[in-house]
Formats: sequence, structure tokens, C-alpha cells
Amino acid sequence: MTDYPRDMLGYAGNPPLPQWPNQARLALQIVLNYEEGAENNILHGDAGSETFLSEIINAESFNQRHMSMESLYEYGSRAGFWRLHDLLNDLSIPVTVFGVGMAMERNASVVEAMLRADWEIASHAYRWISHQTMPLEQEREQIALAFETHQRVTGSPPLGWYTGRDSPNTRKILLEYSGLLYDSDSYADDLPYWHINENRPHLIIPYTLDTNDMRFATLQGFNSGDQFFTYLKDAFDQLYEEGAHSPKMLNVGLHCRITGRPGRTRALKRFLEYVSAHKDVWICRRVDIARHWYARHTSS
Repeated sequence: MTDYPRDMLGYAGNPPLPQWPNQARLALQIVLNYEEGAENNILHGDAGSETFLSEIINAESFNQRHMSMESLYEYGSRAGFWRLHDLLNDLSIPVTVFGVGMAMERNASVVEAMLRADWEIASHAYRWISHQTMPLEQEREQIALAFETHQRVTGSPPLGWYTGRDSPNTRKILLEYSGLLYDSDSYADDLPYWHINENRPHLIIPYTLDTNDMRFATLQGFNSGDQFFTYLKDAFDQLYEEGAHSPKMLNVGLHCRITGRPGRTRALKRFLEYVSAHKDVWICRRVDIARHWYARHTSS
């Protein structure tokens, strides 16, 4: 089984002490996904309308404009982003944005607000579509376009990457970009880890699909702000308790069109205020975690 390509062992029950700054028991990382305007739409040359992550569960795809779906996404860029921006800034919460290139091209004002707030903007690909079955060269072109667009609209290249719906080739292509510090196309651990390949060590900072507001838009997901708050609180409490002897990392994933709705923003605020009542929590951006890991944890 030595040629099996998956890593089922990880840290094998002996994770490293991350040595978070100030001996924090937990690193908390808030991700805001900015995707609105880059989803499936015939206006973008796609075969049909978007079906994923909206208030319409199990939406049907149409080979024409889906006006309700479009407006649900537009809520995220027009209203939801600004509500979350104001809350997170008021509470002085560092943020990593997973920014889709085409979406950011369509809304310079939100990019300017992200930069003013000193939020990290990691690349979330050029389009918010699946890469799973893309031919290798097409995906390479899409990733190159994402890097070019990111540089142009933000003023600097991305240091982090998250596809979301990646392919078996995605990471191999990303390794062609030497300036990239990390990617987050993994859900495999509670700590960063090194991906060793024939070219160079590559840092993985795992993401999450459970402490994530996307579960408001899936079957058997969150139905109320109370459920969202309780789940985030339970995850925080468990990891904070473990952090007395084995500190970990907690990701919270947000979307402008989902948590940007008033009732869900209220639940997020309750959670962040709960966190603020605890000592020894490092609230940070993903790039801060990456730099810390490079400095404290070798890839050997």
C-alpha cells in the first residue's frame, strides 16, 4: 500500500504544538467568500443558471436567465457584503476573503473596502464553477487568468488559494506559482500541514464545510440563527478545551448572500462576542497562519 496516493495518517494522534502567538489555545480564522457575479449564468457563457448555495434549495438550472437566482446573488454584493463588512470592522476582526476574480472585477467598491480594512484577499479562482472535470490545459488557463485578474484588481498577487470545487490537477498547477504561500483545498485536519512533492514543500491550511454558513443552503443544514450560533459555539468550546494541551485551528466560513442576511448576521455577532469573552484566542488571517507555520514548523 506504499503507493496509495492518499494520506490517511496525518499526524497519527501526535499533532505538533502550533506555538500560536502569545501561547494562544486556539487560532480562529474568519473567511468571507466573495463570489457574487461569477456564478453560473448564461450571461457568462454558461449552459445554464446557477443551482448551488442560495435560498432556493435544489434549484433547477435553466438555459435562460433565472431572475430570482440572480437577485439572490446580487443581494450578497449589494447589501450582505456591507452588513458583514461593518460588523467585522466594528469588532476589529481580521478577515481572509476568498475572492473570485470575475466577481471582484464587477465590484471595485467592495475590493477597495477589503483593502482599506487590511483584509487578506486570497484567490477563489476566476469563476465560481466546478473544476472537477476540466481538461488540464483549460484549468491551467483558468488559474492563470485568476492570478492575472487578482493582481490587476487588488494590486498584488494572491498569497493563498481556494478553489472549492477543485480537480485532481488543481494543486499540481498551483505548484507552478512559486509566490503562493498556501492553498486551502482540503478539509483533512484541524492544523496546517505540509504537502511534499517532487518540486517543493507546499503548505495546506485546511478549510471547513461544517462551521460554515453554506449549511443554511443545504438539506439538513441550519434552519435558524440559533442553530448556527450553537454549532459555532460548540466547535469553539471543544477546541478551546483541547487547546489547554493541544491547540488547534477553527475556521468559520461565511458568504455575503447567506450570513449577510440580517437574522444570520445577528447570530454571527453573538458568536464573535462570545469569543471575545475568552482569553488566549488568536483571531487572525490565513496568511498570518501561513507565515507563522513557515517560521515555526519545518517541512522536513
